[in-house]
Amino acid sequence: MESERQAAAAAAPDFSLAGCWAALEAALRGPCQGQAGRVWFKESSGRNLRGRDWIAPRAALSKLYPRGQVPEDLIERLLSEYRHRLYIQSCKQTDSGLVIRLDRPALFMQVLSNLPFYTRTLNVPLAKKKCVILNCVALQGNKGPESLTVSHLRTILLVDHLAIVLRQQGYVVHTTPNLPLKSSVCNFLKLLRVTWPSTRQTISNEGGVSNFKKILSESIYTQLGKFETPSDQTHNRLPKDVLFKVHLRQFVKEKGLEGYDANLDMALVQEEALRQIGELQNIVLQEDAEECLVIHIVGCEEEFQQQKIDLLWRILDTSIDRVTQRHLVCGPVKITGESSHINAVHYFQFRRSQMQEASVMKYGNLVQGDSWSEIISSMTSATIRFELLATAHRSPLNLEVTQAVNISTKGTKSGAFVMYNCARLATLFDHFNKSVQQGLYPKFPETSQLNFSALQKEVCKFLVNLSIDFSSYYNHVHILGEPLEHLFNQMFARLQLMKALREVFHSALGTLHITPPNQL
Repeated sequence: MESERQAAAAAAPDFSLAGCWAALEAALRGPCQGQAGRVWFKESSGRNLRGRDWIAPRAALSKLYPRGQVPEDLIERLLSEYRHRLYIQSCKQTDSGLVIRLDRPALFMQVLSNLPFYTRTLNVPLAKKKCVILNCVALQGNKGPESLTVSHLRTILLVDHLAIVLRQQGYVVHTTPNLPLKSSVCNFLKLLRVTWPSTRQTISNEGGVSNFKKILSESIYTQLGKFETPSDQTHNRLPKDVLFKVHLRQFVKEKGLEGYDANLDMALVQEEALRQIGELQNIVLQEDAEECLVIHIVGCEEEFQQQKIDLLWRILDTSIDRVTQRHLVCGPVKITGESSHINAVHYFQFRRSQMQEASVMKYGNLVQGDSWSEIISSMTSATIRFELLATAHRSPLNLEVTQAVNISTKGTKSGAFVMYNCARLATLFDHFNKSVQQGLYPKFPETSQLNFSALQKEVCKFLVNLSIDFSSYYNHVHILGEPLEHLFNQMFARLQLMKALREVFHSALGTLHITPPNQL
């Protein structure tokens, strides 16, 4: 399979949206390359897709050409250069703007004939090495799983997803903190298909922490520093677990830093904060990348405290100028129902219990043994991931945790719905393969022999929303038709489309550490 993907990558042109858009932008702008703002837009509505695939709106064109009229010779050059490369059927000026209609049957054949290329894992090599450190604040401080809230779990799953996506984009990714091997937290995360990576051996930060203490004891921003007398220190005695009291507002003002909470003033520094900074700094020092981006993934409840850690690191080490810190803040999770005060562990157990009950109701006594236990665990993990990640991370998330709300395949945003559709695809191809063995259908032909013009009308609407329209499409279209020779081409074209959708589903689920089911 890997050799097949490599061969396809070498042979197939790139019809990614980004690549097509960049080519069309360059062709249309001509000598106006310096002008800001995009010109071309990909159509997405079913109604507009009936007549066009790309549009350069009249308003956008007016910034480049008088009255938004593109010179005819420029349109001819665009067609001359890109008609065959981008499968352009026509390019016309209309009242709405310049519109492009693609030769869809030919384009479908090109894309569907090169599925390994378009569904491959990118792993894009970057021009220069870039390092990203994802600091999962919820796991800092050696917390046990019982201390994790559902809000914490939302940030953990987001870190897990981001790590996969960024690695596919060519970044070197580290996640912190480095958890103890076989800890109770790691065991709990494995139930959710989260394998917390340990890319380095556990390194003692004692030397770094001691150095931080020395720096703070001599810092002008530390209240218990060199400028205070012993009597002042006695009067301002701090709690036992607090090492220093640091003036953050003074530091922010002197350095002209922006974007921090206006209420930040003093930081009571504990040893745990220094250990967190020490682990982050160790990774930066051991990386030879020219740039290091540190992203603190944190819930809104802990955002204020994490800004203190950010500033404290700046005070402790101003020499690491290649480090950029950013904060990715998740909105609050509000749980309603009779179980409104559950933690992350109880939430997982509750959803797994629901999935078990739903499976028993549907399949009865068949639900037993290791295979069914694995299916239920996988479905539970998928349900939780979709439930916590389907809403934009910054937005508040409302969860109803009650026995009255059943896990269902009906909701189009639910993990069960997506997994159900993956299982339907698996069943479809299993049925086809068995039918081939029985002699009802011929073997699947080479894609070069397929005629995708049979798909033009039905795919137009289908492309708007893959998951939802697939379910409707599957319910209304008999993909495996009657075993009649004159219907085979349409059946194979539809099956090839389903292969493409299956690959898209599997690739997307892979970024969530979800294994697609073979049956439901």
